[in-house]
Amino acid sequence: MPNEGHLLTHIAIFASGAGTNAQKIIEHFKNCSTVKMALIVCNRPDAGVLKIAEQFRIPALIIDKERFFRGNAYLPELKEKKIDFIVLAGFLWKLPPLLIKEYPDKIINIHPALLPKYGGKGMYGSRVHEAVIAAKEKESGITIHYVDDLYDHGKIIFQAKCAVEENETAGTLAQKIHKLEHENFPGVIEQCVQNIVKR
Repeated sequence: MPNEGHLLTHIAIFASGAGTNAQKIIEHFKNCSTVKMALIVCNRPDAGVLKIAEQFRIPALIIDKERFFRGNAYLPELKEKKIDFIVLAGFLWKLPPLLIKEYPDKIINIHPALLPKYGGKGMYGSRVHEAVIAAKEKESGITIHYVDDLYDHGKIIFQAKCAVEENETAGTLAQKIHKLEHENFPGVIEQCVQNIVKR
């Protein structure tokens, strides 16, 4: 159970890139008395999200593929930081079963399309937007979902939509999707954390 022995819900954000979503989440919870951004976990030493971690004085953990997938999945480090809840904000590795088992219904991910369409291995970033446009979809959006053993598959928590215009490019669609992510992700995380605490 979260919050045993400590009043705060400790969150770890896993990210692989620039960290714009991570920054919005950190800012959202900055003055929150019940939630602490306790750790940024990253698989790329050159990722922009590490600068954001530094800026907000949040400890960062750079992870190695071998140990993540074939070792202890960095569970000791997560336990040491008392992590209760994990947020994937543009994290490109699939999570090892060990981690999913340890945090059932306590890991959420954001995907830049309306799942179950345009999900799965290799579907991230502009690849998703290009596929949506190529299929002549009239709308796209974001999906926030719990994480299970399959890519982009767990129970859907929230979706938000935007129109795909006739002259849309992957770049312009990405801007719309980012806006939806930034507007909705922090609030949905807050809701999920509150639901866990109430259990």
